[in-house]
Amino acid sequence: MSDIIERRGDVLTQALVRRYAATFDRDARSTGPQGIHWCLNTPEAATGTLGEDGHPLRTDFPDLPRRMWASSDVAFLAPIPVGATVERVSRVADTAIKDGKSGRLAFVTVTHEIAADGTPAVSERQTIVYRAAPAQGAPPPPRPPLEARDWQWQRQLVPGAPLLFRYSALTFNSHRIHYDLPYATGVEGYPGLVVHGPLMASLLLDLADRELGPDALARFSFRAVSPAFADAPLRLLGHRDGTAVSLAVADSDGGAIMTATGEVR
Repeated sequence: MSDIIERRGDVLTQALVRRYAATFDRDARSTGPQGIHWCLNTPEAATGTLGEDGHPLRTDFPDLPRRMWASSDVAFLAPIPVGATVERVSRVADTAIKDGKSGRLAFVTVTHEIAADGTPAVSERQTIVYRAAPAQGAPPPPRPPLEARDWQWQRQLVPGAPLLFRYSALTFNSHRIHYDLPYATGVEGYPGLVVHGPLMASLLLDLADRELGPDALARFSFRAVSPAFADAPLRLLGHRDGTAVSLAVADSDGGAIMTATGEVR
């Protein structure tokens, strides 16, 4: 059994549900939409403990400053009702150091067990990748082409700075790459503000919600392929085959940004 690294408590308030719904241009409901658990039990590091990048100062991999939420495998066990007390227990399941084409990488897998009023609601296995910062001025690697298929659901979206700011506020995420353009471009070397990985995953969950109805997915897994940037058009794509759902985020040229799969209840 892995050591518990964190046990946190929170409450799903009506105010949070309304703000989440407004962020995604939806109407609020009596239960939180799938994906709202990423806005609960958030980090609450004091401002004075934040590093230059806006993240809490780290001691785990100080020589690997870039941190990316690479993938998650989520089981949706039960809806989280408004007013529920939500407890999350997190454990480090695995840590691995590898050498890749871009240099040294650290992979950390964390499990989260989330209960609402004592009832299991969400189980998640999350992988975080730490890597060195690329050389200043180095262009981002080209995006691989998304697998061609007959996508049944399509939605066009241009993620602007207000959307990124709102999602940062919902998740209490102070990483400057999502809201501080001079920092993102001048220090981190990105071509623009970086769209949060869980924001794109939440947009795919919202696409499934629009097409299948509330709480339709029993499982959802996503993998980040390449970063997306504010003000660049995105295509949200989906396909259902029986109980299996395929989802993706692509750029306007069909380059893969995120791929995902789901299972309908």
